[in-house]
Amino acid sequence: MIKVVAFFKRKPGMSVEDFQNYWRTTHADIVKKLPGLRRYVQSHTLVSGYRKGEPVYDGTAELWYDTTDALRALVDTKELQATQADEHNFLDRSTMGQIFTEEHIIKDGAIPPNAVKNIEFVTHKPGMPIEAFQKHWREIHGPLGASIPVVRRYVQSHTRLSAYKSGIAPVYDGVAITWFDDTQAMRISATTLEYERTRADESNFIAPGKLPLIITKEHVIVA
Repeated sequence: MIKVVAFFKRKPGMSVEDFQNYWRTTHADIVKKLPGLRRYVQSHTLVSGYRKGEPVYDGTAELWYDTTDALRALVDTKELQATQADEHNFLDRSTMGQIFTEEHIIKDGAIPPNAVKNIEFVTHKPGMPIEAFQKHWREIHGPLGASIPVVRRYVQSHTRLSAYKSGIAPVYDGVAITWFDDTQAMRISATTLEYERTRADESNFIAPGKLPLIITKEHVIVA
């Protein structure tokens, strides 16, 4: 299974509320018609997240397909053309990026009904081979993150190795996704010893600097 993760900002001048409503209704109805689409999830940045300024992205879209052949089959279809045409109605396409990933479930917990979903955009440590980065993230860092008591579910989406064959680095090497009961639970997580250990390990495989992230509400469009 291949998961496409897309991230973007809204059209200039469009309110957050109008953007989220259009994306969740009008655009979702168009995307649902894409041939071969197995699952489709929108994650909308929490409105409360705008109180301190503009977030790095207004949300992410996750789309699952069976194979790369299923993705190639989309090219030149009327459904894909309709999807791309509609993006101009609510997205700033100059901010849009996407990565093709393989999903690794680190903590297979249930998602609470009103959960918040934390999405962190990950870049590997300079000079570290991508295979070593992925192995460390999955096998060493993953269990550390999963040990944080208030984390309900934890998924890593690793950019597929085939993306590196062209010699052009993808925009991100993956996304780390964790679910919590609410934002209060997120704040509690940052006070735990397990959280401290998880953050301390980041310098072993992640590029220096603060990880870009958004805190979101998930909307499952196609289950």
